[in-house]
Amino acid sequence: MLSAFAAKPNIIVFYTDDHGHADLGIHGVVKDIKTPNLDALARSGVVATHGYSTAPQCVPSRGGLMTGRFQGRFDLDNNGSALDGFNKQTTIATRLQNAGYATAQFGKWHLGPTEAITKHGFKHVFSQNAQRAFSANITLDGQDRPMSDLPPSEYHLDGCSKAAAAIIERYKDQPFFLYVAYRGPHTPLDAPKRYMDRFPGEMPERRRAALAMLSAIDDGVGLITSTLKKHGLTEKTLIFFIGDNGAPLKIHKVDSPLQGDAGGWDGSLNTPLNGEKGMLAEGGMSTPFLIAWPGTIPGGQVYEHPVSALDVAATAVGVQPLGDSENSAKASTPTDLDGVNLLPHLTGENKAPPHDALYWRWMAQSAIREGNWKLLRGGNREYLYDLATDREEKHNLAAKHPEIATRLRAKLKTWADGLTPPGMALGPMAATWNDYFDHYLEGKTKAPPVEAPASTASETQGWEARNGKLTAKDGLFILTPDKADKPTFITKSNLKLAGPVTAKLTLKTAATGEGAIAWRLDGDKDFLPVNRLTFPLQATADWQTHTLEIPATGRVIHVRVHLPTGGAEFREIELKAGR
Repeated sequence: MLSAFAAKPNIIVFYTDDHGHADLGIHGVVKDIKTPNLDALARSGVVATHGYSTAPQCVPSRGGLMTGRFQGRFDLDNNGSALDGFNKQTTIATRLQNAGYATAQFGKWHLGPTEAITKHGFKHVFSQNAQRAFSANITLDGQDRPMSDLPPSEYHLDGCSKAAAAIIERYKDQPFFLYVAYRGPHTPLDAPKRYMDRFPGEMPERRRAALAMLSAIDDGVGLITSTLKKHGLTEKTLIFFIGDNGAPLKIHKVDSPLQGDAGGWDGSLNTPLNGEKGMLAEGGMSTPFLIAWPGTIPGGQVYEHPVSALDVAATAVGVQPLGDSENSAKASTPTDLDGVNLLPHLTGENKAPPHDALYWRWMAQSAIREGNWKLLRGGNREYLYDLATDREEKHNLAAKHPEIATRLRAKLKTWADGLTPPGMALGPMAATWNDYFDHYLEGKTKAPPVEAPASTASETQGWEARNGKLTAKDGLFILTPDKADKPTFITKSNLKLAGPVTAKLTLKTAATGEGAIAWRLDGDKDFLPVNRLTFPLQATADWQTHTLEIPATGRVIHVRVHLPTGGAEFREIELKAGR
């Protein structure tokens, strides 16, 4: 069958960020979502109602997608994992580049420095994921430029779509692979007014902002698919549309100020699934998942067998025409991939489920799905669900069917023992995830709603608190900890400060101890231990002033000020770029 293809199909992978299962119009779950272009794409192909990510978090899920191998095989288990193992893997882009494809990446990367994306098989890079300078070796109109920072000229979701459409125009006469990784609706919720205005009426502002960002993504998908149609490429292009994990609800879905809680609910919904981002429950793992290849994959399908983001790589290389050229042999389906070529299953040639079982491990959680049975573990907790009758995971059947739980646990253990490092858990359950399991899976009384911050970020000049609240009063910023014995810190992001940077702090603290200022540079995916300065603090009635020079040679984009327990008052917080 596959050898009959006359040419290599173009391949496009759309990847959204913290996009809940409910928020796709074709699903018919909520009435406020508007995704006409995605709905049209779905009708032209397949809605995979049981489509899964590989992890409930950004970095590992992207590592699994890009390599087609479960990320625990190369020690990429969470957002804080080192990238050494990933850097040794062969990506989809490299495999397709070896098969003669033009390759391009757009938007969020999150797998190392963006200026190094070309080392992972992408010829072209346009890594805009916010309204700040970003690494790119092409312009918005798809023309080559040296790899360097490119100032944004468009809203980041629009910019990615327009640049992708321009690359289609450029490579319309040869096969291409586009990875369009939209940073939406992930926080910060930054949709322009023109998109927000599409959703009038009473609703949480965070919900309005998420709908607006998803509407921008939908417009982008429409632009790209119309560009394909313009050049007669619709039936020559295989498209995947997948979310990286479920929406973060933070249990309470607090409608905190958009600029004052960058780590809060992103406004998206996982309804009717249980759980959220950070859980291997359905709400954290089952995402919007569409597949289309008009003329090859019959349209109008609702596919109910479980499929995985791991299947993208196996399908992409598996659909290459055999015997086409010397290069095509390099793209034949490798044996090291964990996914399955979905094409025979979606065309009806193979009626069997693509997978005997799907497996996951993330931090202290692990899970296996075999048919409709799903075993979910979190620390010492264990749950067994029949997803045929309980997709919402409300009824734990482990006690009723111990023989099924035992068999699935043995399969899960065998699989997990082959990971790096081995084991069904990487440590004990953190308090946050215990709270989530209590609420979603144990049905314990919901905690009282979390109060929205008393001050907006604008009132505190963009500074926000973690493990506490930061309020503005009488010209002072007052930091109140959530727990008296837990250290707190304040943070400010979206900075553009050319190093070195001078920080001046005038404050009082409730406890004597060590303070610290930490910073993140443009291109750093996290705060590095080396980027941290400490200073002593005394619990006195007098104001203390500390002037610290951040010895950064690049651009500082994010700063944290760490404090001892007990809270603090700030009279002055100043960050000044340059000497």
